[in-house]
Amino acid sequence: MTTPDSALQDRWKALAPREQNLVLAAGALVALALLWWVAVAPALATLRAAPARHATLDTQLQRMQSLQAEAQPLQAAPPSSPGDAVGALRTALAQRLGNTAQLNVAGDRATITLKGASADALAQWLAQARSNARATPVEARLTRSATAAAPAGQTPVTLGSPLVAMPRWDGTLVLALPAATAR
Repeated sequence: MTTPDSALQDRWKALAPREQNLVLAAGALVALALLWWVAVAPALATLRAAPARHATLDTQLQRMQSLQAEAQPLQAAPPSSPGDAVGALRTALAQRLGNTAQLNVAGDRATITLKGASADALAQWLAQARSNARATPVEARLTRSATAAAPAGQTPVTLGSPLVAMPRWDGTLVLALPAATAR
């Protein structure tokens, strides 16, 4: 009885030297292709993508460092009372949003109702609310207003008109006020 190994060896010995060389060359070619697909090509792809990935990570690091620099003064600031926070929210609302927003305070929550508030003013007000009043957004239910702010010197237009207008927002924002601290 012949084993598979002995059958393979017999078959190999039956091949002419030229055929043996061709089989060895084909096997070497398959081995090289396998080595390329498994080891070399992925490494080269990683090497080629490294500069772009490095730039992306540098950008993310800079963003994280700027957020850290922004957070450190907030952490170092003395705690404020809920009354101070409400006063700061009212002041910021009057400065940034004017008559497009109303403030309602209930316990440790402040609800702001918006009617046609400018997107830029809303973003500035949220930053001010976070830094000055130390209030954190808990819930936001905003929809784009049907009337948008027109560029300076023009009358407001409805959405879908040919003039490009700044978006405005309607809806409510709920902010958590800072907890009262013992003094």
